[in-house]
Amino acid sequence: MMKKSKLEVQGIDIIIHNYNDQDYISLTDIARYKDFSNTDDIIKNWLRNRNTLELLGFWEQLHNPNFKSVEFDGFKNQAGLNSFTMSPKKWIESTNAIGIASNQADSEEPLLIKI
Repeated sequence: MMKKSKLEVQGIDIIIHNYNDQDYISLTDIARYKDFSNTDDIIKNWLRNRNTLELLGFWEQLHNPNFKSVEFDGFKNQAGLNSFTMSPKKWIESTNAIGIASNQADSEEPLLIKI
């Protein structure tokens, strides 16, 4: 069962989900602050950024023994190029990431990042 708590940041409620004793913050809630109707685009653009991928990759290397570093290196080299695209699903499946959780089958479920 997933427990929830909330944090208010600049008047915006950010949900913190606790799942299996692990806390995840809702990136979807944060993206809604920028543009309520285009949260998917905000998140995909954020994931295209080289600095974002370097941070996510660094976190995974510290906390995830099953992280696929070779795939990460390929993404890092392409990040920032106009032709580069990234989605949460692609990141999770390609690198075996555990720091981001996404349930795209259920549109009510937000994109979560481990905190």
